[in-house]
Amino acid sequence: MSQPSPTPTLASIPADTAARPSGARFSGMRWDGPYWLGCAVFALVLAAVTTLSAHRVWGLCAAAGYATAAVLAGRSSVAWGRGAALAAAAGSVVVPLAVLMVLGTAQPEVGVVEHSARLLLNTGSPYAPHPVDVGDFNPYLPGMAVFGLPHALLGDTPLADARLWFAAVFLGSMALAARYAGDGRHAPASPPAAPRTAGSLPPARAALLLAGFPAVALPVAVGGVDLPVIGLMCLALALAGRRGSGTAAGAALGAAAALKWTAWPLLPVALVLLLVTAGRRTALRAAATALLVAAVAVVPSALADPHAFVEHVVLFPLGAAGTGSPATSPLPGYLLATYVPGGHVLAVAALAVSALAVGAWLLVRPPRTVLAAADRLALGLGLAMCLMPATRFGYLVYPLVLVTWFRQSRTAAPTAARPALTAAVALPARRAHTTDAETERAA
Repeated sequence: MSQPSPTPTLASIPADTAARPSGARFSGMRWDGPYWLGCAVFALVLAAVTTLSAHRVWGLCAAAGYATAAVLAGRSSVAWGRGAALAAAAGSVVVPLAVLMVLGTAQPEVGVVEHSARLLLNTGSPYAPHPVDVGDFNPYLPGMAVFGLPHALLGDTPLADARLWFAAVFLGSMALAARYAGDGRHAPASPPAAPRTAGSLPPARAALLLAGFPAVALPVAVGGVDLPVIGLMCLALALAGRRGSGTAAGAALGAAAALKWTAWPLLPVALVLLLVTAGRRTALRAAATALLVAAVAVVPSALADPHAFVEHVVLFPLGAAGTGSPATSPLPGYLLATYVPGGHVLAVAALAVSALAVGAWLLVRPPRTVLAAADRLALGLGLAMCLMPATRFGYLVYPLVLVTWFRQSRTAAPTAARPALTAAVALPARRAHTTDAETERAA
């Protein structure tokens, strides 16, 4: 009887095959070229229909970069190659960011953050005491003002632009999350790291693909305040999965919670993950650290002007400050609140019900891996972003990054290779939930 063939290793697979995602290897289909071409079409459409000059600049620059990436992908024998990823990242991030900085154009959020830093230095509070127009409101928690401090101290110099610091914290946090997630992504106690196999991508290329993803590249270039929040959230989840003392995870949790309310759903998810994998003492230590870090960042500014804090951070996002929020994308919550009698109450009720349902699921079936926790958080945030009365499409970057990033292995999983990051973007929600269930059963 013939012996079974040994499991192929990276060295035994031809170079052009080894670099392809596992699905492409079996189907013979290459998705990188069509993906970059689709991104180019999206960028051109955005440039044609948007009324925002910063978005138009991004769309034109990004379309050229994505089109170049599509051409390079078509000429390369390696799927998701470095050349195409570099072209996409350069065209969708580096070039438009440089052009917009020269033009002095950015999203209004950048000016809000930089103005809040000046107020913080001058008054001790990042909130204007008597806001009138939309631009006067600062709906972020006090920690966000830190990103505007370089501009407040150095003036209009390139390195002081808040966008650069948003991007630096985001990319740095995601790199650390990729480094630490290998110990806790697939099981509570992972075996020693395996060599990277054909189905995974090198970390640097995965980072390039993430940066070139339109939902990430656009806010990096025009100044999206959500990116550093997302980066710290991913870092906190990765640290929670390491089963350490809980202090580092708590510090990352507190840092994210000090920036924006959208990070707060992370707290119960990460703490439950720590509770079931590292024990009650570790979870309590992480909770105490997170609350301490957040309190140090938030409480002084809140006490400096309590009325302004409530008006900016609580009432304005809820649409109760007398000035409407500019977050008006036609998602279900906004449509309910705008066009249905009593729709605002219905949207808030639906939001509350979804939060309770996700919370119950978290307690009944707690996540035991970082991947499972990221999926829980992505689902909860996705529902919240769709049901909030004041919402925008850009908020969907939270669940997109959470669902995809932890599926792009830094090293091979013990049992199967993982698909490429950009292939994971297109996975339907049902497959993501199936993967979650299989992972928990394996744990």
